[in-house]
Amino acid sequence: MLYKAYEIQRSMLNAGSAMASMGAEMLADPRNPWAPFGGTQMLASALEVFAHAAAPRGKPAFGLKVITVDGTPHAVNETVEIQQPFGNLRKFTHEGLPADAPRLLIVAPMSGHYATLLRGTVERMLEGCVVYITDWADAKYVPLAEGRFDLDEYIDYLIGYLEHIGPGAHMMAVCQPSVPAFAATAVMAVRENPCRPVTLTMMGGPIDTRESPTAVNDHAITKPFVWFKHNVITTVPANYPGAGRQVYPGFVQLASFMSMNLGSHMNAHYGLFKHLVQGDGESADATKTFYDEYRAVCDMTAEFYLQTVDVVFQQHLLPKGELYHRDIRVDLGAIRDTAILCIEGERDDISGIGQTKAALKVTPNLPEKLKKYHLAPEVGHYGIFNGSRWRSTIAPVVEGWIKSHSKARKLSVVA
Repeated sequence: MLYKAYEIQRSMLNAGSAMASMGAEMLADPRNPWAPFGGTQMLASALEVFAHAAAPRGKPAFGLKVITVDGTPHAVNETVEIQQPFGNLRKFTHEGLPADAPRLLIVAPMSGHYATLLRGTVERMLEGCVVYITDWADAKYVPLAEGRFDLDEYIDYLIGYLEHIGPGAHMMAVCQPSVPAFAATAVMAVRENPCRPVTLTMMGGPIDTRESPTAVNDHAITKPFVWFKHNVITTVPANYPGAGRQVYPGFVQLASFMSMNLGSHMNAHYGLFKHLVQGDGESADATKTFYDEYRAVCDMTAEFYLQTVDVVFQQHLLPKGELYHRDIRVDLGAIRDTAILCIEGERDDISGIGQTKAALKVTPNLPEKLKKYHLAPEVGHYGIFNGSRWRSTIAPVVEGWIKSHSKARKLSVVA
């Protein structure tokens, strides 16, 4: 019923958005004799804000066409390297990269938003690296015949991607995927897989949510596991290819995120209204661009979402050394030569300070010279991987870590 009710509401809002958009255009049309008057401009701006807020949104494109490095523009080449039911592996490169440029796998969150949320992350790291990124699928478009997708499959996907990229690659996990990326590194280390990452960077990840719990963590532990199963899991309706699949809908996740900072979102939209009234199109477009991405959401499989709540937020199995991958315990002590960089934001209200840093404490056999911690001052959760602070102060730390360890390990490739 939850999904069907949402679909009805979505259809009504889509129609309302279209009507509001037409009304705004008519009021602002230069041929309208009332257009220059303040009241008309205010009404047109209000209609435009509503139209934008209620407009339907699909999966955004990365849209990276040209990248400028040291003042020189280079054409960006984007390809799909691997296609799988629950996610593709995308590759970005450009003609200005040297032949021995580091290869970096960026693991995007599977948390309701598309991988394009990391567009700025990809663009910045592409300056000096061949960048690969996990492009997770919207579960409502994956037919039931393709099977299930939980934490085990997630880890298997990451291992497969690293094996495709080949020995000597680096991995960066942004937020939620820090846990499966960390586990995948340990699984590959146990197996002495030659494609295990040279470096692993984890940014704002919930490795141990017992450290500095946030509102997100409290929400996960104040309710019993069955509450999540009965209240936020629903069935994909018949009008989608994934009809019948149990999912945690993206629209529920979006509502949860927006409710956490409702005041700031309301202020942002009021600011959009003022920019439109004042004719400040550049500022208005910047706000619209952000919310076009922020409101583009996708569904997660129920099994992955519920397992994450249980394993990561309620039982803390990974830092306790009790996580299993396909009936084999994930041994973090096996990580001996993957250099680990943990990055946290001082003002992160999703992953508290110390949650990512915990990874450095649970790798007892990793030499200290292969461990590094960076706390970004005055940076919130999204500022860790996007925006001016990311580009100017955080990305150089990641680049330096990758560069300093790129040739530190000599890998033997089995023919």
